[in-house]
Amino acid sequence: MNSNQLPINEYSKFQSTYINALNGVDLLEELEISLHDFIRFIQNLPMDKFDYRYAEGKWTIKDIIQHVIDTERIFSYRALRFSRNDKTPLPGFEENDFAQNTDANARSIQELLTEFSAVRYATLLLFKSFSPKQLLNIGISSNENVSVRAIGFIIIGHQKHHQKVFEGRYL
Repeated sequence: MNSNQLPINEYSKFQSTYINALNGVDLLEELEISLHDFIRFIQNLPMDKFDYRYAEGKWTIKDIIQHVIDTERIFSYRALRFSRNDKTPLPGFEENDFAQNTDANARSIQELLTEFSAVRYATLLLFKSFSPKQLLNIGISSNENVSVRAIGFIIIGHQKHHQKVFEGRYL
């Protein structure tokens, strides 16, 4: 499945930012490729940037890495529920509450990247387990329709979005 083939009725307008930024990638290939790209990108950042905030009250790079991890876990859970044809509408989550209740800045970059790798590997295995029919299932999340396959692309696009934020505001 190519991200350019995803119908717009399978995700919200807000999520289109993440999907449109992908430029026709294959879902399973890009879940794996973007894992390695992200790790390499983070490992090449200057060490003094990991705890840097570009403005008062903004997240550090470590906070954002934890946010990417947490968000991927939440989105994978949604994909699992919808793949199993669970029609229960799922709520959104307050990302700032999550960020305030982690200890990301006390952790090493290696710990965060190891956790990211484990979560992404689990996500990749989950998406590989879905049948073509399951990938088409649609559920309601944050009061919007979203398909299982769209969630996979959103996970990738969300990660890439934050890589661009690092480049634009932290380096």
